[in-house]
Amino acid sequence: MPNPEWIELAARLGGAVLAGAILGVNRDLHRKPAGLRTHALVCLGSAVVVVIVASMTDAGADAVARVIQGVVTGVGFIGAGVILHHDTEHRVEGLTTAASIWIAAALGVACGSGHWITVLLALALTLGVLVFGGPIERAFERWLRKGKPAGSEDSES
Repeated sequence: MPNPEWIELAARLGGAVLAGAILGVNRDLHRKPAGLRTHALVCLGSAVVVVIVASMTDAGADAVARVIQGVVTGVGFIGAGVILHHDTEHRVEGLTTAASIWIAAALGVACGSGHWITVLLALALTLGVLVFGGPIERAFERWLRKGKPAGSEDSES
């Protein structure tokens, strides 16, 4: 019979890989620079550090909190790598992918902590935003610009 600790560890780490991979597939389908592998590894890495610190017998809640702070801060550097600023076109791209990398890290922390309901709800909400957010944004843009001449800018922006 398998050791229950191994089963729990496999569930936490496997769940992290799965959650990250699901987000990464969405980014891959949209041909973004960070896809399945990046998201799965960020999520797994976050879960690994939380599992390790939480399993230390002398580690208290403050140690786990510091590790989570480090993950949240450190993953920002990976997210920053996918953000591109186009001066001549006055636009920025990659922010949604950077945010999805950040949420992948948070999902990894939740998986590593064994907070399965949080993982499922956050993953579902994140996928909802990634799948439906763009079409909703475009619909609002069309609705708000209805009746305005093409190329006119709103003076309040």
